[in-house]
Amino acid sequence: MQNAEIARLLSDVADLLEISAGNPFKVRAYRNAARTVADHPDPIAELVSGGGFDVTDLPGIGDGIAKEITALVATGSLPQRQLLAAKIPPGLLDLLRIPGLGPKRVKLFHERLKVNSVADLKDALEKGKIAKLAGFGPKLLEKIREGVSGAGAGTQQRMVLHEAEQYARAIVEYLKAGGGIDAIDVAGSFRRRRETIGDLDIVVSCANAPAVIQRFGKFGDVAQVASQGDTRSTVRLTSGLQVDLRVVEPAAFGAAMQYFTGSQAHNIELRKIAQAKKLKLNEYGLYRGSKAIAGRTELDVYSALGLDWIPPELREGRNEIALAKEHALPTLVTLEEIRGDLQMHTDASDGKATLGEMVEAARALGYAYIAITDHSPRMSMAGQSPAELRGQWKEIDRLNTRLRGIRVLKSVEMDILESGKLDLPDDVLAEADYVVATIHYGLKQSERQLTDRLLRAIENRWVDAIGHPTGRIVPVRPSYPLDFDVVAKAAANAKCLLEINGSERMDLPDTLAAAAKAHGVRFVLSTDAHNQRELGFMRFAVAVARRAGLTAADILNTQPTADFLNGLRRSRNH
Repeated sequence: MQNAEIARLLSDVADLLEISAGNPFKVRAYRNAARTVADHPDPIAELVSGGGFDVTDLPGIGDGIAKEITALVATGSLPQRQLLAAKIPPGLLDLLRIPGLGPKRVKLFHERLKVNSVADLKDALEKGKIAKLAGFGPKLLEKIREGVSGAGAGTQQRMVLHEAEQYARAIVEYLKAGGGIDAIDVAGSFRRRRETIGDLDIVVSCANAPAVIQRFGKFGDVAQVASQGDTRSTVRLTSGLQVDLRVVEPAAFGAAMQYFTGSQAHNIELRKIAQAKKLKLNEYGLYRGSKAIAGRTELDVYSALGLDWIPPELREGRNEIALAKEHALPTLVTLEEIRGDLQMHTDASDGKATLGEMVEAARALGYAYIAITDHSPRMSMAGQSPAELRGQWKEIDRLNTRLRGIRVLKSVEMDILESGKLDLPDDVLAEADYVVATIHYGLKQSERQLTDRLLRAIENRWVDAIGHPTGRIVPVRPSYPLDFDVVAKAAANAKCLLEINGSERMDLPDTLAAAAKAHGVRFVLSTDAHNQRELGFMRFAVAVARRAGLTAADILNTQPTADFLNGLRRSRNH
């Protein structure tokens, strides 16, 4: 059982407690436990089942929840979740899976409108009952309708890339441990690094296909073996994620990886090229008549079609095939080229680690510089006053005199207020090494208001970057309304950077990052890490950048420290 699944079940308990008017402290305890488990770098299930591990050693987890987690690992079910689920109509759990609905809204529908299932909710929507409740405007109603429609059609919920990666890695390692595998990789939208994943496609080359198929069906998280044949199998995990396994001959491994990685549009274009050359392309290879002329590697397949090899992140059927034909594909940025992380938080605001712990973790990753961007005052319970920020910056100055090989930048994540004003005065911002401005409040303002707020921040000479520019959190919160072309043009003209945030925000989205590049924008890649483990989220920021076609030259934090600092527009103001 992966950490993501344990965390999801703990979150379910918190939701069920909230629906049933449970103790708010208990609700918070389960939510905190879910976050702790999700953030833990090691598999909790393995630690517990291995013995000698005390779950109460995890921060914020007491005896009661520790016993629940231990029981979950041993039995596959969470006792408290079963107990609570038995006390409410079973259909309420289905409602929690609908986008736009959380426990508070589900409880409201249940108590006020006697809604106990997706069917009840659909009926209440059709009769206009939901629209009469306070706080349910047209956009939210439409979002709920879409969710109800998807639930009624049995649409599988997509999983964020961050979670899907846990399952993909675990399954690959499990299959490798069984031996006899020549090659194995994960294809599909996962390999294209899309922000959400509908299912996982795993391709294997081996001598004994039946043995690998049998082992696959016995993976610990498998809830159902949907189908099982000689060379392919489909299972559904306890999390609901579908995983498809396909076993091919070594001579076809590259063709299979190409076939199962590319989007439908990408693969259709490739087949057209093959047909024009009187060839046939499928998951087993590229054929002239009955003779396979390519298939062992992807490079062989693309070369035989007259194309350069196309990085998986670009295989969406946009313009990548035309570029590959002209040998004009961009040299995409790599994780190894990133020299610093430009957004992270410590326990001085809402982070979970100390300044020293974050610095050491960043140093271990080989970074040349990092920005400590604890929050400005507007963030309730997490923001720092100007005096507190200046105190932290003095501590950073002292730290930098002792550090070797890494520079800690005096920074802040500053709110752009609802009025459009900035949360800190210019004299404070001028003392920083780097300032990222973000919107956290007033997300329901009009497109014009939100656009104007960003434009005012871009105009300020001490704002170096706009952080998570669209405000989205995948998949729970969409982007706020925004005239992005206007924002991108303004950022390019002002030499203000736009951030690609590697947390579950995945913001900017790849399509907007590509559009911003066309306007001449430069970017920074950041993790928004709130603990040491989340510094690893840089790989997700890089994935977005690669999907957007960005090169190292498009991203300022691929530069050495001095060049990075000189590249900030504030360098012209000193």
